[in-house]
Amino acid sequence: MTQPRSSTRPLAVSRELQRRAEGLLPGGVDSPVRAFRAVGGDPPFVVRAEGASLWDADGNRYIDYFGSWGPMILGHAEPHIVAAVQQAAARGTSFGASTPEEAELASLVQRAFPSIEMLRFVNSGTEATMSAIRLARAFTGRNLFIKFEGCYHGHADALLVKAGSGVATLGIPGSAGVPAAATQHTLALPFNDIAAVEAAFARFPEQIACIIVEPIVGNAGCILPAPGYLEALRRITQRDGALLIFDEVMTGFRVALGGAQQLYRITPDMTCLGKILGGGLPCGAFGGRADILQMLAPLGPVYQAGTLSGNPLAMAAGIAAIRQLLERQSEIYPQLEQVARQVVQGVAELAADAGIPISVNRSGAMWTWFFQADPVTDFDSAARSDTAAFASFHRSMLDQGVWLPPSQFEAAFLSTAHGPAEVEQTLAAAKRAFAETARA
Repeated sequence: MTQPRSSTRPLAVSRELQRRAEGLLPGGVDSPVRAFRAVGGDPPFVVRAEGASLWDADGNRYIDYFGSWGPMILGHAEPHIVAAVQQAAARGTSFGASTPEEAELASLVQRAFPSIEMLRFVNSGTEATMSAIRLARAFTGRNLFIKFEGCYHGHADALLVKAGSGVATLGIPGSAGVPAAATQHTLALPFNDIAAVEAAFARFPEQIACIIVEPIVGNAGCILPAPGYLEALRRITQRDGALLIFDEVMTGFRVALGGAQQLYRITPDMTCLGKILGGGLPCGAFGGRADILQMLAPLGPVYQAGTLSGNPLAMAAGIAAIRQLLERQSEIYPQLEQVARQVVQGVAELAADAGIPISVNRSGAMWTWFFQADPVTDFDSAARSDTAAFASFHRSMLDQGVWLPPSQFEAAFLSTAHGPAEVEQTLAAAKRAFAETARA
């Protein structure tokens, strides 16, 4: 793809806000995935959101296809969630003490995830994964753990090994500041390669504490597990006495009410949750078998703590969100499936008509258009995508009011607020973007 026309949207205010931010925040951002370095152009500064839409500081409206990176499954400013947060804030924003809402949200999580017998709330997905691995090591008495290339489990030192997502977008193999000693117990293997897993367990018998995996990869783009792959991970870990941890921070409540473990009928030993769990507020959790979770302090020897864990605002938002998903699941998930199919297949067909190679991976309302002809089954195949072509497509779509994740290696999402009007505008924008390429 060649560079599309310059943006016709006014972005003067956003540009000025970006310049100001760059003088105060590294790169002008508080998370690298918000930067537009991989796709070019000016990042709009968001001032409000509602339903399926974002508005920037210049007054431009965008259809949102990243949804705060997944949490906004019910759309932005969803009335039940807004009301719940307002009511909770009026009672106080933080207590540093237990509240009834913590157990209430935990009970709702259990209804959606039967494998979670006990859980602990934290403030982010990173906290959830690092805590789950610590707990797995204590439970098994082993130090090694397996992760997979392209899977991102947060920015804890031991997990920043071939971590996909932002590090892949920025071309960073790991991260400076992470000493070799911090990753010496991390075994990074290719996703969808059972032979590699078997070889690791053969090389390190009774030394591997756990496997942590995104059951559907979302941080190298959306990559689905091969048939039988997750079942094999379950079988191998059970045989060797290791634990299986599903990182469902992204897939939890998204690909199905009970996440990928419901979709693929796999029961992990532990599950990490985030994103949708907090209804748009910072929240994470890790949970699973009661005999494992009971090793946490104050019951057991594994220390984990957080002043703002179970924050009343996050609990209120989470209760409002998860309660709706539980009560309306027969309506919500078919709707998400239908709209996502229309958007994803519609864009793919337009690309094919224009002679532009695109490979599509989708699970429910989570997907990636990979700009290449070959199937994408792991990080190496995802990395062969034409990132320049994706960047050009991204700029053209943004200029037409459709905001996609600013990286080839991030999954896209939609919400229940997306409907026929959003589908129509998205397909019209994609048709124009591909026509520009054909004329170039």
